[in-house]
Amino acid sequence: MATSVHPTAVVDPRAQLADGVEVGPYAVIGPEVQIGAGSRIGPHVVIDGRVRMGSGNRIFPGACIGLEPQDLKYNGAPTEVVMGDDNTIRECVTINRATADGEQTRIGSSNLLMAYSHVGHNCELGDRIVIANGVAVAGHVVIGDRAVVGGMLGIHQFVHIGTLAMVGGMSRIDRDVPPFMTVEGHPGRVRGLNRIGLRRSGLAELDGGAQLKQLQEVWTLIYRSDQVLAESLSRARALLLLPAAETLVGFLEASSAAGRRGPMPSNR
Repeated sequence: MATSVHPTAVVDPRAQLADGVEVGPYAVIGPEVQIGAGSRIGPHVVIDGRVRMGSGNRIFPGACIGLEPQDLKYNGAPTEVVMGDDNTIRECVTINRATADGEQTRIGSSNLLMAYSHVGHNCELGDRIVIANGVAVAGHVVIGDRAVVGGMLGIHQFVHIGTLAMVGGMSRIDRDVPPFMTVEGHPGRVRGLNRIGLRRSGLAELDGGAQLKQLQEVWTLIYRSDQVLAESLSRARALLLLPAAETLVGFLEASSAAGRRGPMPSNR
């Protein structure tokens, strides 16, 4: 399939557009942009700076990808945005490139970023993530695979959100969100296991339901005991951990040791 560029679009001749790329009216594409096969770039989209985009991405009107980070430390370094395949980037989404030389903002594959959401510099997003309308993701945030982030909320810089976490809309996310958990509130608090997400992912049925049962056991140890987190994690480590529980315990251990604000507490 041939590449199609609307006559009103401004595409630098040094930009690399693969077969089947469609560029809509009044889009602007800079000289260091690479766009993979079959991607569709909508009207009034701006893609500039060093951007490497995989195949099958859909970029809706008004989105801006790869522009300078909103970071006072930025000194003009040739940083990047790297995006995988089959992402849907809706209207007026902004994705900033990284700050320091050699750094990247990374977006995985098959993600949905809804209208007016923002992904700041040096963020790392996995695969099959849903970020709803009006979410502001600050710099250096990491979001794991299949996480769902509700609308109209802010995520503090350096926060990590684990795989298959569910974040309720209009929450304040200023601490790490453990994998497989539902989080909601202002400030955000862990409310319980993300049972719907676990069921939809198929994890709830693995090993005859043993992984879900053990996740519930570890949840109770950590969030429903009177012990401090370190003691609860030590008790959890004494179990023969299956992969899901190992992911949860490892995340909490890393979060506690990383020098960030630590994992989000429960509403107890």
